[in-house]
Amino acid sequence: ALAAAALPQWRQSSYAGDAIITAVGLYEGLWMSCAAQSTGQLQCRLHDSLLALDAHVQTSRALMVVSLLLGFFGLIVSIVGMKCTRVGEDDPVTKGRVAIAGGILFILSGLCTLAAVSLYAARVTHEFFNPSTPVNARYEFGSALFVGWAAAGLAGLGGSLLCCSCPAGERQRPPRYRPSQPSTAREYV
Repeated sequence: ALAAAALPQWRQSSYAGDAIITAVGLYEGLWMSCAAQSTGQLQCRLHDSLLALDAHVQTSRALMVVSLLLGFFGLIVSIVGMKCTRVGEDDPVTKGRVAIAGGILFILSGLCTLAAVSLYAARVTHEFFNPSTPVNARYEFGSALFVGWAAAGLAGLGGSLLCCSCPAGERQRPPRYRPSQPSTAREYV
């Protein structure tokens, strides 16, 4: 998810249709725009203003930052909840609950990544098939979108495995009954 958020290839210039193939490839990401020339030179420029960006870019940025934070906290909580660590409680039921909480954080992180990448991809698709968009100004999916989809899937899978790692016996405590006191000394013996 961190690699997907940092990569500038969220969308790349398209050569579909009657577009003239040029020596410059254009890439746009959440944080910068880049131009790659056929000589191998790459020139990138950070986005000038946060408020001047489109709403889908701002939303995708926010979702990716939330995803990274949830993933970081999920990692910390999961380490505490692992059975092989000595951090926290020694009670296996408590450790199992902490591991489940870490798994839930990973699942939420994956959902935020999935939402950010899918929102951006939907916008790219809408602009590509919009007849009013000039052919030479169309963009296609960049490699960062595929990295983001893979990261979302892996985060969801890892979170699900963490949630399922707690055995059924540890998930629910057995009911505790007070031992009955013998009523007479004869029953006690």
